[in-house]
Amino acid sequence: PSADAVPALMPSGRAPGELGPLDFVYTPSADVAADTRWFAEVAGARIVFTVEAMGTRVAMVELGEGPPVLLAGHLEGERAVLVYRVDDLDAALERLRGRGFEPGGVFEIPHGPVCPIVAPGGHRLALYQLIRPGATAHFEGRRDF
Repeated sequence: PSADAVPALMPSGRAPGELGPLDFVYTPSADVAADTRWFAEVAGARIVFTVEAMGTRVAMVELGEGPPVLLAGHLEGERAVLVYRVDDLDAALERLRGRGFEPGGVFEIPHGPVCPIVAPGGHRLALYQLIRPGATAHFEGRRDF
């Protein structure tokens, strides 16, 4: 194939816009403190942090070898959001537009810019670009509740 036919790769080895790892499972919680206790005491999860700020509570728990679970008091709906890392958020959103899907707005999370995506069947994804890799470490060990 010609050089034009081969996609340029990012340092990760992925083409710009390709999905990287599933980094977080973000899930709504009506009672973050109670859910955090259950995950720790019953499921054996490690509590990474519990944060209360800006009128909401968020806790990160680790279960097994998969991505951590974020229990979020402010997240609406009943379905979890699967949060995938991409090397280049703009390129990933362009790929979606090229496939006929118009993504929603971009906003910031502690790790970097993120764009939520809702599939026609109601499944929820989010794509984010990791520009602040120390964000989890910054919160690790914090216990607000």
